Amino acid sequence: MSISKTIQRRPVPAISPELSQYHPVIQQIYASRGIEGSLQLARGAAQLLPFTLLKGISAAVALLIEALQQQQHIVIVGDFDADGATSTATLLTGLKSLGFKHVEYLVPNRFEYGYGLSVEMAEIAVAQGAQLIVTVDNGISAIDGIALAKKMGVKVLVTDHHLPGNELPDADAIVNPNQPGCDFPSKQLAGVGVAFYLLLALRAELRTQSYFTESQPAPNLADLLDLVALGTVADVVPLDTNNRILVHQGLQRIRSGKARPGIQALIDIANRKAEKLTAQDFGFALAPRLNAAGRLDDMGLGISCLLAPDLPRARMYAAELDSLNVERREIEQGMQQEAQAYLQLLSFASDELPDALCLYQSDWHQGVIGILAGRIKEQYHRPVLVFAQGDAGELKGSARSIPGLHIRDLLDEVSTQYPGLIKKFGGHAMAAGLTIAEERFDTFKLALNFVAKKYLTPELLTAVLYTDGDLSSDCLSVPFAQLLQQAGPWGQAFPEPVFEGGFVIRQQRLLADKHLKLMLESSDGVLVDAIWFNADNKAWPDANVKKIRVAYQLDINDYRDQQSVQLIVRLIEKIG
Repeated sequence: MSISKTIQRRPVPAISPELSQYHPVIQQIYASRGIEGSLQLARGAAQLLPFTLLKGISAAVALLIEALQQQQHIVIVGDFDADGATSTATLLTGLKSLGFKHVEYLVPNRFEYGYGLSVEMAEIAVAQGAQLIVTVDNGISAIDGIALAKKMGVKVLVTDHHLPGNELPDADAIVNPNQPGCDFPSKQLAGVGVAFYLLLALRAELRTQSYFTESQPAPNLADLLDLVALGTVADVVPLDTNNRILVHQGLQRIRSGKARPGIQALIDIANRKAEKLTAQDFGFALAPRLNAAGRLDDMGLGISCLLAPDLPRARMYAAELDSLNVERREIEQGMQQEAQAYLQLLSFASDELPDALCLYQSDWHQGVIGILAGRIKEQYHRPVLVFAQGDAGELKGSARSIPGLHIRDLLDEVSTQYPGLIKKFGGHAMAAGLTIAEERFDTFKLALNFVAKKYLTPELLTAVLYTDGDLSSDCLSVPFAQLLQQAGPWGQAFPEPVFEGGFVIRQQRLLADKHLKLMLESSDGVLVDAIWFNADNKAWPDANVKKIRVAYQLDINDYRDQQSVQLIVRLIEKIG
């Protein structure tokens, strides 16, 4: 049983005259995503928001200037996901290009130390001789770890983007657009974006101090934008104007042959072409391979790939990451089958599903529960929390939410109403992590649903696939599909266009027992290829169905250097 989706057209507000230079369909697409003028569509690096708006940036730069002057030993503490890996690689590479000589990194193994600058990680950094610890993509909740480092006489600079709790750590400087009192307009920066902005600010201050010379010129920090783009898309942060600039600039560098060896190796192992890379390739091809290291092994492998000095070494690391990703998929598929069997055993009717789904099995892999939560959320359109065994007596949980429900705020309310029920938690609107005591799982499940019920209206619990309306047959073409690609980058909160239309099925067959391959005919006789990945193989092919309504994305199939348009099916409704 899964929740059926309904197809619904996006409302299109009045279209601004400033958009008149674009194709009429693209005008409508932009307007429906809140674009009112050309400034929101800026993609040049010069249009990036200034770093001066970030609270704490001056104090952070001062710490780094002091560390540079004294050539202090800096330890970067990263996170074990793709944003953490790209953040670590970005800051380490950037600092070294600016003249820092003693920089290394630590990334916690999620199975030993958990997330971020914990007490244990602070102890390791201090033992390695750190004089300055810099966190990337974590730190805003590291109260105890930072307190220990400070007690040991080590300064701490926090760079993060996660939402802070009620208490901020006693760091020497904090750069986080979401900290109280920060006026930076884009609250959506990924961790790698914050690290990149710190480097921009540091380089600017070094210029004012006449630090750079002919023999040591200022580095071109744009060289780091391939990392910034990958980490931004991988972390699924909303692509507001500022983030779209970062992603676009990174893609442009990659397409022009300027990708670093590690990213080029990931592109190669994923069978993509650098000159045609899209933001979707970051999310669905490169990031999963990078994330596989942190999920199953140690993200040090992923960072080594990103930092590889040449293509042969990068390809060696990329091959290992690819193998881990294959293993990750196999583990995930097994867990998904077990979860489905569990839900079928409960035999919920579609109108009897709990407001939030909580699942736990003792042998589930901690590194894959986030992906599993996302898969189940897509199928049932409910916020989902999946737990696995953590430390002795503890469960580690990963949460994924639906639009309209802020999952971190929900966990905060549960924690407030039921003190001690959640040991620790953190995250974003759509994803979060938490730790609870194993014996309190059933209590937590009841508390979560009690609190969630206050916010989850029938409208929020209705799964809707929004489309951008019909496309005329003349738009079912490679040139128009190219226009759509160029109108991006598309991503979170700036979704890739989805269209709808009525078609007649001329051919249908199943590929690899799971993908439905179709030849469709439009209302005015145009034939077009279509493919529905992971279709319901119990319902399709269906020789009795000829007329269908299809929600689809427009794609370019590049086969043997011949390009043709194809529809990527998102949903099919049978008409007759």
